[in-house]
Amino acid sequence: MAVYSVNEVIEMAVQIEKNGFAFYHEATKRKDLDAKTKEFIEFLRDQELNHEKLFLNLRDDLDMEILQLSPDWELAAEYLKTIVEGRIFNSESSAIQLAAGAKDIYGVVENAISFEKDTLLYFHALADNIVNPKTKDVLRKIINEEVSHVLKLNDFKKKLG
Repeated sequence: MAVYSVNEVIEMAVQIEKNGFAFYHEATKRKDLDAKTKEFIEFLRDQELNHEKLFLNLRDDLDMEILQLSPDWELAAEYLKTIVEGRIFNSESSAIQLAAGAKDIYGVVENAISFEKDTLLYFHALADNIVNPKTKDVLRKIINEEVSHVLKLNDFKKKLG
């Protein structure tokens, strides 16, 4: 597995959050949601936006300088998006289809838990190959945020019965 920089790890995390946002946003449109469930799904959707901002703010001045000096960053970012799409969702549209196609709210929650766990596994696998302390710290922060989603989803699933 390749070793990634702080900027690359953050870019992958942001792409995953965008796909997660698409999933939860689509899930909020379902007609089978009661008010409490819709509120919970909207909370998760908004958390994806908050995570995206949080992850982008993990970059320090040196990271930003490296981005500005890298003429190929847009191409690299597109490549990283492709890597993420091959592991978590095939694309943003597949996230939308997964939310819309679930049989019921239990299925939505199961799908959400599944992709949140896949995200955790992905970042743990990356962390196993990272030796740079700064990059490891960024990964730890990302992982901690993702764990909170899995825990909230599991608690909600228990309430569904």
